[in-house]
Amino acid sequence: MADKKQVPDTGSNEAVIAKAKDFWTKYSIPVIIVAALLILGFGGWYGYKIFFKEPKEAKAAEAMFKAEEYYRIDSTSKALNGDGQYDGFLRIASKYKGTDAAKLANFYIGSCYIKLNDNENAVKYLKKFSTNSLPLQARAYKLLGDAYGDLGKNSEALDYYKKAAHHFEKDDKASAEALFMAAYLADRVMKNSKEAIELYKELKEKFPNTSQARDADNYLAQLGVYSSEN
Repeated sequence: MADKKQVPDTGSNEAVIAKAKDFWTKYSIPVIIVAALLILGFGGWYGYKIFFKEPKEAKAAEAMFKAEEYYRIDSTSKALNGDGQYDGFLRIASKYKGTDAAKLANFYIGSCYIKLNDNENAVKYLKKFSTNSLPLQARAYKLLGDAYGDLGKNSEALDYYKKAAHHFEKDDKASAEALFMAAYLADRVMKNSKEAIELYKELKEKFPNTSQARDADNYLAQLGVYSSEN
């Protein structure tokens, strides 16, 4: 028996084509407008990235080089304010806002102000700084603890020392230092022996091989807690 050939349903095909034509007639202008906006938006973003953002990032990174050099040799004033030929961190943070270099400049500015004992400005700039780099963010928290401590704002200092200690515990040296600072502040300045004991114990438990952990036994003993008890 011969196979029967399926005859195309021309009526159905024509109906589909008619619906498509009707849709295009109704919505062609909105579709074209949306497509044009998408193209312009992408083109604008790409142009901004290539012709503005990337060159600005490069200039900012280049400007940072000399300021960082001054910072490394402890020429704090020149690192902050420049030397007349090269910009300092303050100018870079203002001139290149939005760049990675400008964000990092805020960290350096805060650190410089701590060296200059201008802790109000240190706090101002360090709180502007944030990064995905865990060790660097932990360092910023530690500096905030130092600045608040020097301002006599002990509660804020304690909070930031603990943040520094807990933010990147893989760096046991830096974390132990921050946790010791928190414990010492609670113990000797805030006279909060309960908080101090908890922090000294945490220091010994988490970072037993650090010099701060070894010192913790002595401070715990002065608080009436001896090594056999912790």
